[in-house]
Amino acid sequence: MANIYLPKQDGSTTEIDLIMISETGIYVIESKNYSGWIFGSEKDRNWTQTFRNGQKFRFYNPIWQNRGHISAVKNIIGMDDEFLYRSYIVFSERCTLKKINIDSPTVRVIKREEFMEYMRRDLYELRKILSIGEINDIYQQLQQYSLVDDATKEAHINQMKFKKYGR
Repeated sequence: MANIYLPKQDGSTTEIDLIMISETGIYVIESKNYSGWIFGSEKDRNWTQTFRNGQKFRFYNPIWQNRGHISAVKNIIGMDDEFLYRSYIVFSERCTLKKINIDSPTVRVIKREEFMEYMRRDLYELRKILSIGEINDIYQQLQQYSLVDDATKEAHINQMKFKKYGR
């Protein structure tokens, strides 16, 4: 499923780029279309994007961002097993991942061209923990949040602008 708008406990929404439900778990995928060099650690609140000209920009840790997405999924479907969820942060080919430190076994920070290789590996090597019936149930619970109207999308965008700029 793509572009899922899930409600958060504070009444706002969180947008998930992609969710894939498989016998091996629920894959929550955050896509980042950045350029430059990317530096970050799972433990840091912010990561850094650096350009050759020396410009640097900070951005919110995408692992933390995806944790929020996973938390929203857990609230909707009522399944809390941490090993059920796989967090994929997928960066575009336009950037170089420099120093990325990750400790969690369920988190991957990769480039787009590596995505299929890692996904295949996880799908074939990880233990099957969901039945086809459970997959269908989870899909049914989440599907309603993928077909949102323009007003919901606009409200989410405005909420993000307010969060970033305070207006």
